Amino acid sequence: MSIVIDRQVDAVIDMRAYAAGATPSGDWFQGRSEPAFSDAAVEVAAFALRGEGQVDRLLTDECVLVLQGRLEIESGAGTLVVEADNGAVLPVGSSFRWRASDDLLAIIYAAPTQAAGNVSEPVLIDKNAVLAPSNPPASENLLGPVPTCRSHSDYISANREFACGIWDSTPYHRRLIPYRQVELMLLLDGKVTFTDDKGSVTFQKGDVFMFVRGDGCAWLSEEYVRKLYSIQRPVA
Repeated sequence: MSIVIDRQVDAVIDMRAYAAGATPSGDWFQGRSEPAFSDAAVEVAAFALRGEGQVDRLLTDECVLVLQGRLEIESGAGTLVVEADNGAVLPVGSSFRWRASDDLLAIIYAAPTQAAGNVSEPVLIDKNAVLAPSNPPASENLLGPVPTCRSHSDYISANREFACGIWDSTPYHRRLIPYRQVELMLLLDGKVTFTDDKGSVTFQKGDVFMFVRGDGCAWLSEEYVRKLYSIQRPVA
């Protein structure tokens, strides 16, 4: 299910606009706003944490993307400082203490799974990670040259369906295709326009948006693009 957010393309949600309505709270779990999107595999919501608190054991993998303010996560692996426009992954089963600035606003992406993935303690997403070649969009979906794409995953879940990290690409144009995934993105460089039969919407550096499962949209990037991402895509 998803809540109604004003937008021009049904498959894409402007997450900064959505999160602006979050109510401040001192509870990691109960302080979350009504989800921007949720189904059996994911829940993506906003929260405006205040103060500090303890999480004894997470029941899902979670990625927290800070939109403004500062969040500290203290665990057995040390203390992570998550500043605005960066994120951290909190694996299922992890325990941690958190401290939030008085102006914190963040997106929290939860993906149920049975065990931690490639790491078992909270980890910061490395925006300066060395990127390796990754698969471009399928050639049958492209409306122009095949782009060169690269990525680095800071976290991959045990079931291989949830991943978080950094991705970049040279320009490309892809036709409208249906989405099986739910992907949260912070655009670190470049500009992208998404189009469906209702209209189009353009996001640029600093914007945060999310693709949701459904009919999808077309992608047009006419310049280099780099993004921080959290994605859940069924394996089968």
